[in-house]
Amino acid sequence: MARRPRRNHSPAFKAKVAVAAIKGEKTLIELAHDFDVHPNQIKQWRDQLLEGATGLFGDSLKAEPELVIDVKTLHAKIGELTLENDLCPARSARRVCCRAQEDGRSHREAERQPPGDRAGDQPRKHLRPAASSPGGRSEADATLIDKLHREFPFAGSRMLQGLLVQDGVKVGWVRIAALIKRMGIEALYRKPNRSKPVPGHEISPSLLRKRPVTRPHRVWAMDITYIPMARGFIYLAAVIDWCTRRALAWRVSIALEVDVCLKAVEEALARHGTPEIFNSDQGCQFTSTDFIKVLAAHEIRISMDGKGAWRDNVFVERLWRTIKYEGVYLRAYASVSEARAYIGNYIGFYSSRRPHASLDGNTPDQAYVNHPILEAVAA
Repeated sequence: MARRPRRNHSPAFKAKVAVAAIKGEKTLIELAHDFDVHPNQIKQWRDQLLEGATGLFGDSLKAEPELVIDVKTLHAKIGELTLENDLCPARSARRVCCRAQEDGRSHREAERQPPGDRAGDQPRKHLRPAASSPGGRSEADATLIDKLHREFPFAGSRMLQGLLVQDGVKVGWVRIAALIKRMGIEALYRKPNRSKPVPGHEISPSLLRKRPVTRPHRVWAMDITYIPMARGFIYLAAVIDWCTRRALAWRVSIALEVDVCLKAVEEALARHGTPEIFNSDQGCQFTSTDFIKVLAAHEIRISMDGKGAWRDNVFVERLWRTIKYEGVYLRAYASVSEARAYIGNYIGFYSSRRPHASLDGNTPDQAYVNHPILEAVAA
């Protein structure tokens, strides 16, 4: 089977896909299925449209374009070229000849010797697949992997190997890993350690350790979590009052970005005033310049959890657990709009009707309004 040719999408097509992603009515996986484009590519076009839209107004259109270097794309290209070099028989033969000349051996002797035993060779950490067979084995495997990836986007190289074995195709997972790297695809799932600061971003110390918070409107907390869908997942950001557990504002987005956090914080500030302390983790969204400026403009003291110390923001983590076990996991949302509606209804129930044992049976709304009752309980 012939290899899928490289496609050159028109600007109109890119704009159409980017606008659909900005609307946020479908997950990235759903958009990838509808437009036959990888989710990472859709997010890249979306970001480019948002960044370019600011140049349509003011004098910024006349300014010199700023050079933007996508490090992730460069690393992927370097890996692709490295893999192609290793799979190219002509280049491999030239390397063998060079080694033979250096060691004073014949070409056939150098070729028969295993790579790890050749003089001057460094031991390889990962095995690489052999060159493509004359029958087009690589192209056939790539086609099958592409088909399985569209059906099971969460499957990694080992799971894909098992799925291929079930279909009667025997191939090693190392070869599959090399092929999916060349194809530019990856398993879609929640990656660990998302809350990583960007180098150069300022990290604030935690201001809440061993400090009791006995009244509302003193400390607010914020975090982001992912919400699984029938196809793909979305992100939920929320601001809560630390003392009463009341959800002050929340936002749903198909992409993990700073804007969704800024909108939630600005809504909370507009509706509920200004707290004394704002607590979050060390994620790049909360350490970004735009986010810090909003808090600094309202003279809010910034507190951040310790590295890997999820207990420093335990009340938001409890909110995520409650929402998922009592709401999200009981139903598979078919669309982003459906998920937004159900999450909004549950957060309303959580704050206004669900009694909390830690609040002496009161709801978060009752504790937030009648704070003297809460102070008496805490005493």
